[in-house]
Amino acid sequence: MTGPSPASAGRPGPLDPVAPRYGGGNLADVLPSALAVLGVPGAVDLLGLGPQLAGVRRIAVLLVDGLGWYQIPTAAPYAPTLAGLAATVGTPLTSGFPSTTPTSLVSLGTGVASGAHGVLGFKVRVPDTDRVLSHIEWAGDPDPLAWQPVPTQYERARAAGVAVTVVSRPEYGGSGLTLAANRGGDYRGASEVDGLARQMLTALAAGAGPTLVSGYHPDLDRHGHLTGVDSAPWRLAAADVDRLLVRLVDGLPPDAALLVTADHGQLNVPQGRRVDFDTDPRLRAGVRVIAGEPRVRYLHVEPGAVADVTTAWSAVLGDAARVTTRDEAVATGWFGPVPEEHLRRIGDVVVVCRDTWAVVATRSEKPMESRLVAYHGADTAAEMTIPLLVVRG
Repeated sequence: MTGPSPASAGRPGPLDPVAPRYGGGNLADVLPSALAVLGVPGAVDLLGLGPQLAGVRRIAVLLVDGLGWYQIPTAAPYAPTLAGLAATVGTPLTSGFPSTTPTSLVSLGTGVASGAHGVLGFKVRVPDTDRVLSHIEWAGDPDPLAWQPVPTQYERARAAGVAVTVVSRPEYGGSGLTLAANRGGDYRGASEVDGLARQMLTALAAGAGPTLVSGYHPDLDRHGHLTGVDSAPWRLAAADVDRLLVRLVDGLPPDAALLVTADHGQLNVPQGRRVDFDTDPRLRAGVRVIAGEPRVRYLHVEPGAVADVTTAWSAVLGDAARVTTRDEAVATGWFGPVPEEHLRRIGDVVVVCRDTWAVVATRSEKPMESRLVAYHGADTAAEMTIPLLVVRG
């Protein structure tokens, strides 16, 4: 069985830009809709799940890192269950912006766009410093409760009497990102597919009342980065995702549902389409701090240098990227509303790569970051479009 065919369905091509569909077609809408099904007061079913899930008292939400909607046809030969579910009970959503893991995990957990929760990229500059915070290496400084101030949907569910469990890798427990995205849930560690399925199903069946279980599986994204989408390791990882789905679907209690989604898709970036910030003096001029990631760069510039930096980057990159000021980027609606306290986490200049281009920084960042095969973060359909698969027990 094959997976969905975005082009034949009249959807945007994989390299076409798409806007995040906040408020009814976005990753941030998944948990509020699930909470509404579970009867949490004030929760809004933005995705219209209620009729399909009438009578459901237990919901498991699985996020598969890197499982873009546009990658499902590529995975289909190795993940027939995934392809079948996508074709029969699947619909595309969008991630938020940037289409990157920390931003998306916090959008899922809080139910709001990136501007509101403030985790505005893979790496962001800490305001009033030259320090760049990597959200996946965030040990607790800055304080996660201050850096990400929005209460999570897990906290909201627990306050309403829902039993809440979060299942993820043991090493992620207690990290800054976990606290920002998942606080409010009982944390259980699970290292592999079988352990993740077992822990999720055990938690789902444990209580007698309304129950919410959230699971996270990172391997498809990791192999995409290291060896590329459709590489042999990526195909094996896709097969593992399929095995995970089979375990979860077969183990669902009768009054339960499984929601499967993702944080972003991925694109393979050819070596000839990588521009190196560190070897081009035209790009370095006037830039004090570079943050973001290769597909979306945040440039924090010297005083008075915004116009010069914007002009220089536009000239060097040409059609390979859109180069905008912070105000222009916010005005596009990419981030949703951005409160004043979060604005300076976005660069003075924002560079969003088009097509399969990337801006690497071979000296300013860890060498491995410029050697990856696949990337994400920008607003192409292949990066931004993610699945929502809805399965009843």
